[in-house]
Amino acid sequence: MVWLTSLTITELHAQVKSPTALYLDSLGYVNVTEQDNSIQVSLMYSRDDNFTGKRLYNDLREAYLHRDAIAPLLKAQQLLHEIHPEYNIIIFDAARPMHIQQQMWDRVKGTKQQNYVSNPTRGGGLHNYGLAVDISIVNAQGDTIPMGTVVDHLGKEAHTDYTAISQEALLNRRLLIQVMRKAGFRSLPSEWWHFNLVSRNVAREKYKVIP
Repeated sequence: MVWLTSLTITELHAQVKSPTALYLDSLGYVNVTEQDNSIQVSLMYSRDDNFTGKRLYNDLREAYLHRDAIAPLLKAQQLLHEIHPEYNIIIFDAARPMHIQQQMWDRVKGTKQQNYVSNPTRGGGLHNYGLAVDISIVNAQGDTIPMGTVVDHLGKEAHTDYTAISQEALLNRRLLIQVMRKAGFRSLPSEWWHFNLVSRNVAREKYKVIP
């Protein structure tokens, strides 16, 4: 008889993927941590402490991206390690099915916050192609470093040109933008945590949305 150790059981549990993860696998999207497990993942829409006030991902816990976005993200992690070896990227959202985008839009439609959410009837945003990531940085203890606002803050305080935050937060934002841009991503002026790989026009011409 073979006895499973607690470590083996943990490993087996880690290998069990959610139905949504298996669906994204079937579409050819790539699980980020399977490429680099030093990148942390904590999907904010798998919890209810996000701007919608409810959990949108019923089972998804993994961060997926289009295969074209994987190498640039791994490059960003490498660049970050070259500057701060103890730091790691943490992903709060990545590939996002369009039906989830619709739920977000329904939540903000007709409010001042709607400018921060892509309209599905206009093709959605880069998350819906697996070509965008919402990220921050964690330290050696696994704590996010100060950025001036929480991720998912819909307001001027999250804009990349907003300077009425601590000097530490300003420097941290600049560090994040620096490594992501150098790796090939574009920053979003209204959200310090959001980075796109390509423009919306290029995404619509060359890629397919995730239903």
